[in-house]
Amino acid sequence: MSSVYTLKRWRQWFNRTRPRIFVWYFLLTAFSGVASILATHHILYERIRDQSQDYVSRQVGEFQKIAQEYDLEPTLPATQQTAAIFDAFLSQYQPVDADDYAIALLQGQVYQYTDLFPTELLTQDAALVQYWGQLVNTKQGSVNTSAGELFYIAEPVTVNNQVQGVLVIVHCADSVYQLVDGAVLLIIPVTLGVMGIAATIAWTTAGRVLSPLRTLTETAQSITESDMTQRITVEGTDEIAKLTTTFNAMLDRLQIAFESQQEFLKDAGHELRTPITVVRGYLETLKYRPERQEQTVALAIDELDRMNRLVSDLLLLAKAERPDFLTLKLEELDWLTEELYLKVRALANRQWKLESKGLNPIRVDRQRITQAVMNLVQNAIRHTQEGDAIALGSSVRENHAHIWVSDTGEGIIPEDQARIFERFVTTAPKNQGENHGLGLSIVEAIAHAHGGWVELSSRPGQGATFTIVIPLDATPDTIHESDSDHRRQSPHHRLSGIWATGTRLHDHRR
Repeated sequence: MSSVYTLKRWRQWFNRTRPRIFVWYFLLTAFSGVASILATHHILYERIRDQSQDYVSRQVGEFQKIAQEYDLEPTLPATQQTAAIFDAFLSQYQPVDADDYAIALLQGQVYQYTDLFPTELLTQDAALVQYWGQLVNTKQGSVNTSAGELFYIAEPVTVNNQVQGVLVIVHCADSVYQLVDGAVLLIIPVTLGVMGIAATIAWTTAGRVLSPLRTLTETAQSITESDMTQRITVEGTDEIAKLTTTFNAMLDRLQIAFESQQEFLKDAGHELRTPITVVRGYLETLKYRPERQEQTVALAIDELDRMNRLVSDLLLLAKAERPDFLTLKLEELDWLTEELYLKVRALANRQWKLESKGLNPIRVDRQRITQAVMNLVQNAIRHTQEGDAIALGSSVRENHAHIWVSDTGEGIIPEDQARIFERFVTTAPKNQGENHGLGLSIVEAIAHAHGGWVELSSRPGQGATFTIVIPLDATPDTIHESDSDHRRQSPHHRLSGIWATGTRLHDHRR
C-alpha cells in the first residue's frame, strides 16, 4: 500500500511543469555528456590507429628506399644479400618510442629484431611470427597479442624473383590507449560535477521562469465575480511577459463583461418587472370588474407586446457580439440612402429632408443598417413636434461612410449626451410613445459590428445629429452626384427643397 502511495506521489510530482523541465534538461545534459565522452574516446582511438598505421608505413618506405639503393654483390647467395639489406636497415633504425620495433625474418626464421622487441611474441604468439615469415606480398593490419594490440606492415624481400625474407615494422598502441582511458576516467567525474551544477542551475532557472505562471494560476484561482481587480505584474519582454500582458488584458475584458452583464441583468430585471406587475394587476382586478374584461385583456396584451419588444431588443444586443450577427454585402450608398429616406418620410408628420447622398459602394448588412437608421429616426420623432424638420443624408469622407439623422428638436443636454447610449437610458418624455431606452444601444451595437461608431452632435434648443460612421471596404474614390451619369443613373435634383450634393449641408442648423 505504501509503495503504491509513494508511486502516486512521484507521478504527481513529475506531472508538474518544473520537475518535467528539470528531468528533461538533466536527461539531455546527461545524454550530451555521455555522447561527448564516447565520441571523444572513439575519435582519439581512431587517431591513435591512424598515427600507428602512418608510422609503420613511413618505416616501411624507408626500408624500401634502402633496399632499392643498396649495392648488392651479385656473387653472394640470395640469403646473404637479403641479410645484408636487413643489416643495413636495422643498423640505422631509430624507434620513436618504446612501443616501436622491427623484426627481420629470413627464410621463415627469426633473423634479427630490435632491442625493444617483446620476446614473448616469439613464444606465446609463435603462430603470428610464423605467419609473417610465410608472406609473399605486403601485408598491413592490426592484431591483438600477448604484448597488446599491434599495428604492423610486413614487407617481403625478393631476390632473384624469389621471396627470401620478410621485414615486419610493428607499433604497439596499448600505452597510448591507457593514457586515453585514464583521461576519460578523469573526465567522467568532472562531467558529473558539471551536470550537477547544470541541474542546480536548471532547477533554479525553471523556478524563476515559471514563477509568473504560478502567479497567474494563483490570480486566476482567486478571481471571483465579486473581485476581478487583481492583476499580474509584467516583468521583461519575453514570451512569459507577453503571456502575462495577454492574461491581464483578458482579465480587463472579463471584468468589463461581468460588470456589463451585472448591469444588464439589473436593468433588464427592473424594466421587465414593470410590465409583469401591470399585467398581474390587470388580471387580479378582472374578477372584480368582469364588465371590463375586453378592455383589461387589451391592456394586458399591450403590456405583453411591449415586454416582447423589450426581450427582442435585449436578444438583439446579446447577438451583436456573435460573428454571424451581420450578413455583409456590397451596397450602393446613394440608393441605400434614398431607400431609407422613402421609408422614414411616412412615419410621422415632419418636414422630411434628404440632405446628400454618398456614391461609394459600401460593404454592410442592409437590414441591420436599416434597423439602426430607423431607430435614429424614431428617436428624432420622439424629440420633435409637428412642423419640425428631420433630415437624413450620407457622404464619404476620409475613407469612411457617414450616414446621419438630424432634427430640429429640443436637443440633448451635455449631461445626457455622456450616457445616452447606455441601455435603458432615455431622455424622452413618457408621453412620447414606446421607448424603453434600448434604441440607441442597438444603433451603437450595429455600428460597432460593422467596425464603426456613432457620433453625436447636439446643443440644447438646437436639435441633435446622430451619425453612423462605417469604414469603407476597398471602395473607389468618392464620386459626387454630378458625376452620376457615368454610372448610368439619373442625377437627383431638389428632393424636398434641398439640393442633393456630395457634401453635407448644415445651413438649416447653423
